[in-house]
Amino acid sequence: MKSIQLAGDIGGTKTTLALLDPDNPPRVFLEKTTFPSGNYASLEALVADFLKDKDWRLSQASFGVAGPVADGRAQITNLPWVIEEASLSRALKAPVCIFNDLVSIAQAVPHLSGSDLETLSVGQPLKHGSIAVVAPGTGLGEAYLTWSDGGYHAYPSEGGHTDFGPTDAQQVQLLAYLQNRFGHVSYERVCSGLGIPNLYAFLKDSGGYAEPAWLAHQLAAAADPTPVIAQAALEHKVEIASAALDLFVTILGSETGNMALKVLATGGVYLGGGIPPRILPLLKTERFMRAFLNKGRFAGLLSTMPVHVIRHPEVALLGAAFLGLDATKSW
Repeated sequence: MKSIQLAGDIGGTKTTLALLDPDNPPRVFLEKTTFPSGNYASLEALVADFLKDKDWRLSQASFGVAGPVADGRAQITNLPWVIEEASLSRALKAPVCIFNDLVSIAQAVPHLSGSDLETLSVGQPLKHGSIAVVAPGTGLGEAYLTWSDGGYHAYPSEGGHTDFGPTDAQQVQLLAYLQNRFGHVSYERVCSGLGIPNLYAFLKDSGGYAEPAWLAHQLAAAADPTPVIAQAALEHKVEIASAALDLFVTILGSETGNMALKVLATGGVYLGGGIPPRILPLLKTERFMRAFLNKGRFAGLLSTMPVHVIRHPEVALLGAAFLGLDATKSW
């Protein structure tokens, strides 16, 4: 019976699992399936559904999960799951390791090729310089890599939950609006799939934009309003949707610049997550880079940092596979 490696990208909205040959490069998936995360009571149940009727011996499993990981245990931020390495290992009868999903994305970055990326700014990267990763998807994830012992090593961050810092008068009004709704306003509240409807609601309630009846109907009928707003903006169908996405891009540029400064990302800055590849035309306008560079005396330093959008559709899965292979070296 052939040994097989299992890798997973566990998100608040969807979970993707893949089987890989541990003797071949992780870029080759033998089988891959995506599941709605909310349809399952636990990761164990989801994995059992994926593995049923498969006649392979599982050698090890590794999962990138959307939440902080401590002592082999994670509480998914936007899903009512608790994931534990020990419990999964017993269920799968194989060694299991779990990582923050942004660590998975970050660990894949050194393995990406030019075709996996869209470059927003070429910059002047320093060899072995630190790397920043900012990934707006369902939530807002952040991570970074530093060079040591002959390679890059990824580290987690929960920077997406730090205080939102307005950079102009409109954003000051946005902060006050959201404080009345949520109390604490993090960057995730305004810079993620969960945050885009907040931006839209702010613009609508401010009275400066009209909401057409057809869009109101689509939003009311949608389980997730974010794709509806984004599509209307990308197709230039209605001003309020375009304004919401413009505000999103500006805030994303500002926070990406914040992260780049915090980790001194002279090796490059990478935008991951599900949203950036879908809104590339907006990110390639001057709006994003203008906000990224708007850091006063440090604008010059930021201009030397390359900025890329990750286009690889399964980057977190790829990173989880690499992390799993690295973990086996210490077992």
